Amino acid sequence: MAVRIGVIGTGMIGRDHTRRIQQVLAGAEVVALSDYHPAAARAVRADLVPAAQVYDLGEDLIAAADVDAVLVTSTGSTHEAYVLAAIAAGKPCFCEKPLATTADGAKRIVDAEVAQGRRLVQVGFMRRYDAGYVALKQATGRIGAPIMVHAAHRNPTVPAAYGTPMAIHDTLIHEIDVLRWLLDDDYVSARVLFPRKAARAHDGLRDPQVVVLETAKGVLIDVEIFVNCHYGYDIQCEIVGEDGIARLPEPMAIQTRLNAMLQNPILTDWKDRFVDSYDIELNDFIRAAGRGTASGPSSWDGYVAAITSDACVTAQGTEGEAVAITLPDRPALYD
Repeated sequence: MAVRIGVIGTGMIGRDHTRRIQQVLAGAEVVALSDYHPAAARAVRADLVPAAQVYDLGEDLIAAADVDAVLVTSTGSTHEAYVLAAIAAGKPCFCEKPLATTADGAKRIVDAEVAQGRRLVQVGFMRRYDAGYVALKQATGRIGAPIMVHAAHRNPTVPAAYGTPMAIHDTLIHEIDVLRWLLDDDYVSARVLFPRKAARAHDGLRDPQVVVLETAKGVLIDVEIFVNCHYGYDIQCEIVGEDGIARLPEPMAIQTRLNAMLQNPILTDWKDRFVDSYDIELNDFIRAAGRGTASGPSSWDGYVAAITSDACVTAQGTEGEAVAITLPDRPALYD
């Protein structure tokens, strides 16, 4: 029987996930929708799922008897309350990042899940499902012990409301998770350095910036965050090992020889860069939800990302100085 899913938050990513479940993936159907603006939920219903029930409150959707599992794709400040409600109801929950807007909030989710005694939450860190990152993780096992990582996260532009801390909470958060996964290692400190401000960076945003992370095994990681690079959406990662180097492959693109130039197109939209990984991660969620549980990136991973993010934001205010990252003991549920 198909897993009956309720989607809370029908903006861009919620609409896209609803389309994905209804038109791309097998084993699930969207039966309920909810949004802070009910008209937005009704629009998604009209376009994609005419039979879905629209709820004014996300809590009512979670409690509905015909909802087996929940997707939380609403604004980040609402995630904690909805995820906690899903755990209390014993329903598997897929939550887009962030798991919560504070480390304390993420810890409350971890504690609630541990009290339930089973994993119910998958966090939307889709890069773990990207074919390039999966290949990079496999290659890392062949290059000897990692020593350094060089990475970059570049966006062509960001809106005026995007401030300096968002470079951590909204942008670097993906590297925080995927690099920890690639290295099978935890962070112990963070530093942030600011070069000359780029001309396109608006008031209230220091851009670019470089985050330096150190891991428990002594690996040094530098990540360039440049969100007004203008030329495209560009994700880079290189792992330097004792015996060799492994690099994240470029997305597939047709190379042309035209007008006396050798050219490769560069993507400009993050949704295009990771479209396949979104399909794979939601398929993973659906399969686990059918068994009444969750797999993939866990609440613990979301909690660690929140702790690390908070340390990086603190480091933005103490430019160049190391800020310690201390993690509590990991509960056995997440071993």
